[in-house]
Amino acid sequence: MPKISSKGQAMPESPIRKLVPYAEAAKKRGTHVYHLNIGQPDIKTPEVALEAIKNNDIEILSYSHSEGSESYRTKLAGYYATRGIHVDPSEIIITTGGSEALLFTMGSICDSGDEVIIPEPFYANYNGFATASGVQVVPVISKIENNFALPPIEEFEKLITPKTKAILICNPGNPTGYLYSEEEIAKLAEIVKKHDLFLIADEVYREFTYDGKSHTSILERNDLNDHAIVVDSVSKRYSMCGARIGCMISRNKEVMSTAMKFAQARLSPPTFAQLASEAALDTPQEYFDEVIAEYVERRDLLIKELSTIEGVKAAKPQGAFYCIAELPVADAEHFAQWLLESFNIDGETVMVAPAAGFYSTPGMGMNQVRIAYVLKKENLLKAVNILKEALKVYNGA
Repeated sequence: MPKISSKGQAMPESPIRKLVPYAEAAKKRGTHVYHLNIGQPDIKTPEVALEAIKNNDIEILSYSHSEGSESYRTKLAGYYATRGIHVDPSEIIITTGGSEALLFTMGSICDSGDEVIIPEPFYANYNGFATASGVQVVPVISKIENNFALPPIEEFEKLITPKTKAILICNPGNPTGYLYSEEEIAKLAEIVKKHDLFLIADEVYREFTYDGKSHTSILERNDLNDHAIVVDSVSKRYSMCGARIGCMISRNKEVMSTAMKFAQARLSPPTFAQLASEAALDTPQEYFDEVIAEYVERRDLLIKELSTIEGVKAAKPQGAFYCIAELPVADAEHFAQWLLESFNIDGETVMVAPAAGFYSTPGMGMNQVRIAYVLKKENLLKAVNILKEALKVYNGA
């Protein structure tokens, strides 16, 4: 029998999706599953975006430009300008989701065997993108004890080798909800300039910051023009995960001309989804104000209820809509599977994402889960209560 590639064998499973078969089996048994495992907002997509799909006069659904439509990139540059980020449309490439933007970025700046330093825990698919690109992830550990703040710069410096090409952050963070401060971004800026590295920032949750804190983009710093690469997406901002529209942004002309070759190789991003994404830029600020207020209430409810569970420790998110919780279990993946296979209260159970998959250091995060607070408050409360009772039964057994 022909053999599977080593790269294919090394590709990690998604900790967010690997337990889906158990969830589907539970549903077939008639169990209602509260999904805390995946960042699929239940917030309605802006009507202006949906109307752009419903009401158009397209007769031929043709290719767009490889870099994305000019009208969308121009309007997108205007959006960034309102947030203090001044980029030219030529410095934006529209991608099929933020995922493709990350793949283009790694393909443009890394050769096989090169290294990217990432504070962990990090978005699980960074492991997959790195494996697909032949890139080695070098983790620097952030800790739940200090809310997953940026590790000391000295810890980054220890890890830099001749093969290091970039530092990658997610701001605000998935899965931690941590929001990097302006001072922390300044520290990262100094180290990438000192060692001539790229600084990649996944900023897809930029709109969702709480407690009066504001987001600092690496593109706000002109001293990083040759170093900064931003990955962005409409998925979470406008609750348009299925549109699969993202972008890659950099003022480094060599990076962007290289990325364009990858963009040309995949032809073009989806035409209909670009229409919806361009229209979504007309979404009024009131939409975000209401969404942010809702997420703050959900976050506060989640943290309050988790604090009542004996043995549970949770970091308080400052942005995005995720929380890492440490549970009184030895193996969170086994517990998560047990929840779906063997536990329910009145025909209801909970699905969480085991956090070990958000680390690349073996053995880290084994007793942690990521919780996405994307459910209405009444359902979130039910889900946490189920989790509380499940831990009693699981540990008792």
